[in-house]
Amino acid sequence: MRTFMIIIAFLALIIGAGYFWFSSLPSAQQLNTADAWFGASSKGEKTGDAVIFDEANNVALNIWRPNDLDENAKAPVLVFFYGGSWRMGDRDEYDFLARSFTNLGYIVVLPNYRLFPQVKWPSMVEDSAAALAWTHDNIAQYGGDPEQIVVSGHSAGAYNAVMAVIDPQWLTKHGKSDAIIRGIAPLAGPFDFYPFDSDSTKNSFGNADDPKMTQPVNFARGDAPPMLLLTGDSDKTVQPRNSKELQKRLVQAGGEAEYGEYAGLGHADIIMAASSLFASKAPVIDDMDSFFKKALAAPRKAKPVSPETETENSPEAEADNS
Repeated sequence: MRTFMIIIAFLALIIGAGYFWFSSLPSAQQLNTADAWFGASSKGEKTGDAVIFDEANNVALNIWRPNDLDENAKAPVLVFFYGGSWRMGDRDEYDFLARSFTNLGYIVVLPNYRLFPQVKWPSMVEDSAAALAWTHDNIAQYGGDPEQIVVSGHSAGAYNAVMAVIDPQWLTKHGKSDAIIRGIAPLAGPFDFYPFDSDSTKNSFGNADDPKMTQPVNFARGDAPPMLLLTGDSDKTVQPRNSKELQKRLVQAGGEAEYGEYAGLGHADIIMAASSLFASKAPVIDDMDSFFKKALAAPRKAKPVSPETETENSPEAEADNS
C-alpha cells in the first residue's frame, strides 16, 4: 500500500509540474504545443530556422515546406504575421499554422517583426514589407514560387499584412509593388481604429505625425490585391466592423474584397481554428485555402514600380473606436 501511495504521489507531482510548465507558456505557445502533441500528423518540416531577412535590425523568419515536395517543384507560398498587440509574439509560437498549411501543399514563411517598446510606428510595417520583399527574392531557393505569394496574419499581424501591401510606399522602398502579392486573407484585423483608445494602439501609434495615415481603410483602392477579411461575430477585442469597413471601402473603390464572419467566434477562437486541433471550431483553414487557390488562379497583375510612386488615399472618414 505504501509503495502504491508513493507511486500516486510521484505521478501527481509529475502532472502538477507539467501543468505548471504548460500554464506558464504564452497562450500561442500553449496552442502550438497542444497541436503538436494531439493535432493531426504533419506533412511539413522546418527547412529554414531563424533566417535573417533584415541584417540591419537582426530580424529573422522561419520557413516550413511540405516534406513530400518534389525537388524541382514550385509551391505556393503563404507569409503569415502573428498577432500580439504589436508588443509580444514570436514566429516559433506559430508552427501549428505552418503545419496546417504545409499539409495543404503551401510553403509557409513566419517572420518576426520588431515590437514595442523597442520600436513604434512605422517599424512593424517596415519589417513586414521587408519580409515580403525578401520572400519574393529568395523563396525559390526553398522550393517556393515567387509568383504565387499570398499573405495572412492575425490581429496586429493582420494589420501588418494589409498595411505593408495596401500603402504602396512600403514595398516600393524595396523596389517592389503589390503585384508580388496575389491575395491577402487577414484574420480579425484592426483596420480602422483611430482615435487610439487602447494602451496598445497609443503605445505603438501615438507617435505618428498624421495618425490617419496609419489606418488601412484610408488606403483602400481598386487595384489592391484581392482580400478575404475574416472575423468572428463575438470578437470583443477587435470589433468585426474593422473588417466590414475595409471590405466596404475596397469594393467602393472598385477592388476585390470578400467578408466572412463566423458565428460564436471570439478574437482568440479564429486563430485557434487555424490549428488542426481546433479546426472544427470554424472552417478557417478551408476558407483561406479556397480563397488563395482562387486568387492564385486569376491572372497576375503587372505593375511598374517607380521611385515616384505616390500614395493615393481614399476619402478619409471619422472612425469609431476599434
